Amino acid sequence: GYKYDHDQPDAFSGQNYFPDDMGRETYYDPPERGFERDIKKRLEWWARLRRERQG
Repeated sequence: GYKYDHDQPDAFSGQNYFPDDMGRETYYDPPERGFERDIKKRLEWWARLRRERQG
């Protein structure tokens, strides 16, 4: 069932809302410079949480 992100640890459920047969796409790969470096770290953190929570 649906998990409300804000009720989960770190306010992130890691749920996938796309069809099961649809693979995960990367649409944005921030470079290692300026503020985008911080965005890259956050995206990597979410990816790690998603892997952990989806087992």
